[in-house]
Amino acid sequence: MGPKKSVLLVTVDCLRADHVGFMGYARPTTPFLDSLAAESFVVPQAIVAGAPTYYSFPAILASRMPLALGRDVIGLAPGETTLATVLRESGYATGAFSAGNPYISPRFGYDQGFEVFRDFLDFETQSTQKTVSPEPLFSDSVRGKLNRSIRSFAGALGLSRLYNELYFQYCMKIAPAVVSVDALRRYPAADILVDQAQSWLASVGQRPFFLWLHLMDPHSPYYPPSEAFRELAGRDIEPGRARYLNAYWDRFYLTPSGLSGKRDEVIQLYDAGIRWVDRQIGRLVDSLRQTHRWDDCVLALTADHGEEFLEHGGRYHLPVRLSEEIVHVPLLIRVPGEQGVKVPAFPMSHLHLAPTLLEIMGVPSPSAFQGRSLWTNLQRGIAWADPAIMECAYGCTNPFRAENRSAPRLLGVRDTRFKLVMRLEPGATEEVYDLEADPGETRPSTDGPALETRKRLLQAAREHMEKTVSARDPVMRLQARLRDLRCEILG
Repeated sequence: MGPKKSVLLVTVDCLRADHVGFMGYARPTTPFLDSLAAESFVVPQAIVAGAPTYYSFPAILASRMPLALGRDVIGLAPGETTLATVLRESGYATGAFSAGNPYISPRFGYDQGFEVFRDFLDFETQSTQKTVSPEPLFSDSVRGKLNRSIRSFAGALGLSRLYNELYFQYCMKIAPAVVSVDALRRYPAADILVDQAQSWLASVGQRPFFLWLHLMDPHSPYYPPSEAFRELAGRDIEPGRARYLNAYWDRFYLTPSGLSGKRDEVIQLYDAGIRWVDRQIGRLVDSLRQTHRWDDCVLALTADHGEEFLEHGGRYHLPVRLSEEIVHVPLLIRVPGEQGVKVPAFPMSHLHLAPTLLEIMGVPSPSAFQGRSLWTNLQRGIAWADPAIMECAYGCTNPFRAENRSAPRLLGVRDTRFKLVMRLEPGATEEVYDLEADPGETRPSTDGPALETRKRLLQAAREHMEKTVSARDPVMRLQARLRDLRCEILG
């Protein structure tokens, strides 16, 4: 038996499948990954188990459905078996570097199994001026009181839209000057994490390693490095314009038609963030080649969820829908000595990723994992039949507030062609979409073949719910709830 394979897992926040080159995107967002795709297994229909981040990662790292321990449990339970704990027990050096996402921090158990875990929640940008803050105009000052009077008067005359626009433009005009896009960035850019990862890799010597990088560059607010924007757009982005676009896109009271005029420019910023991720992954791979670690290193790249740009009238990735722009993500797996083959266009849930990686590395998969390895299927191009299940608590945008977690379950079942989406609450109805005839998911199917399809997908949903209840681990659930209570008491 040869040396143990190492594994590099890269997860990119908000990365849509249809915005990477090896998935068919026309804009050159991922030139390095595109070159790597030729020798890798590219899964055309990788589907998240839940969205956003806090509903996605239990499946990625622990091969467990996000609500399997109950809707009120977020993250990993204390002592839960994960990809990191299995590999550490198998003698691997384990390190994780996450770009400031609070939902995959030690607070939610994601440091388990890692010898080194850096979440960058203490990251500070070059400037404290991150957003435009109009609050002073609503203070008790004379100017604040005058502004409130004007707003009320405008509302009485039916001119609220005009007032909102003038007020927004005024706030932008008085905003402090900013000299660079870097000064506006909320999260550390990918180059900072790659630098840290390289230092850690140098410290582990020749031990096999598991390195997890979670990169936030495509996440809102969209402030890509100027170099990446220049490479992608062929011009520079003026910092004030970048701030203006982000502030405009964040105006919650605007309708989709009111936002659509800025959509293309916002997407350019988003795409430039992807371009920077691609460059930094290339830089990390180059360093692995130079240290002769690349030849025994598995690379898996995917995303925790996608991002919406008004396709269904929304922005960002709120847990209110399970449309393709949110749940369909890229998945590329590069295995040393293996030439990628054409992977069947069947939905592959993230639930199966960890068991698949373990089999690739020759490490037994624990019985606690709910997914199964699809490595043989990938190698031989053999299809698999089970649909992908997706779930989250509807509208839970702030899981730090325990009361938000008890919202109705939003459940999706996705097979090769059809998708069922339903909210589990009294009086709710399900919707079935034919993704072949209606890829934009604008027309729920109501008759014809959809009736039999609806029955089949509903049966899969029922089986999932029955399994969720019967297989729930009461010890893990109790430990997770006790951790939450301690955090709530201690603040």
